[in-house]
Amino acid sequence: MEHYPFSDYLFLGFGLIGGSIAKAIRAVQPSARITAYARHKEKLMPALDDHTLDGIADSLLSDLERADVILLCAPTGVNIENLKAIAPYVRKDTLITDVGSVKHDIQESADTLGLSEQFLGGHPMTGKETTGYESADARILENAYYILTPSPKTRQDFTDRFTALVASLHSLVLHADPLYHDYATAAISHVPHLIAAELVGLVEREDNNSQFMKTIAAGGFRDITRIASADPAMWENICRSNTANIRTLLRHYIEGLEHIDSILSEGHFEKIRELFQDSGAYRASLNDRKTTSIDPDYRIFVDIPDETGEIAVIATLLAARSINIKNIGITHNREQAEGALYIAFENETERQTALPILQKYGYRVMSN
Repeated sequence: MEHYPFSDYLFLGFGLIGGSIAKAIRAVQPSARITAYARHKEKLMPALDDHTLDGIADSLLSDLERADVILLCAPTGVNIENLKAIAPYVRKDTLITDVGSVKHDIQESADTLGLSEQFLGGHPMTGKETTGYESADARILENAYYILTPSPKTRQDFTDRFTALVASLHSLVLHADPLYHDYATAAISHVPHLIAAELVGLVEREDNNSQFMKTIAAGGFRDITRIASADPAMWENICRSNTANIRTLLRHYIEGLEHIDSILSEGHFEKIRELFQDSGAYRASLNDRKTTSIDPDYRIFVDIPDETGEIAVIATLLAARSINIKNIGITHNREQAEGALYIAFENETERQTALPILQKYGYRVMSN
């Protein structure tokens, strides 16, 4: 019999991410016992019907005694409240983890509650354009980064065992200090979302009555502002939780913009070329998209299973229709509802031609 690091899982909160993790666990560990609690029990019935769940907890406290792992999968503020509620009743040999995108606040709560040794922060960098258990899919974890943020007091065996579990779900495990995680995600996610939202606001404010700017907005503008359409409530919570890091990095960004303004005012335009050379070289080194400028908006994202030959199948389907692929690769940070595979085309016509072809063969395809 194959050995698994845990056997009994309790989910407190059970939406898209929690449901997807539970489905992934069920797929690799059919014998696992998986239960969940939600304020509205009727929302858990589909997971019970499809056998993802073995049972529904009557309350936050009802299944704590038997759980090997407790997964906090509600919004960040609710996770902290749930952690406070369960703290006096959790066994010392039970691992507690969460799935939030900000880690310092819940880590501080765990420390205050005396749960430091058994708390291990988690952040699966994945998502979809829709929410709720009905959208849950084990595949969104495949080849996606799953960051674990053990504190200095977290038991090493908990970290090792949960790392093994996450790896078995076909995610790419990274470890980071909780505080640095929040600074890093502020830089690569939180601040860019605010910048994108403000860029959209700038164009809306500056446009004329005939909406000329809106009419010609495409390509680079649409590409760099796509994330401005993210869930407003979620981003309010993120900014509330990670305010200090976001403000620090926003100030650094504003200083950079002021430096560019100074370059322009003094006429040192050769420094603009240096700016793009440096930024282009760094961007070309990024794992997911090896390019030296913002890609044209001729890209799609495809959910594919982590199976040998899947990329070759897709390439063959498109090649058979004489559709040229400009760039292709795996997206490991999938928080913006991007599929596991991204494909860039030469022009909009080829992109639009490819969409129905892949959909016809059962692939879930998303476009910008």
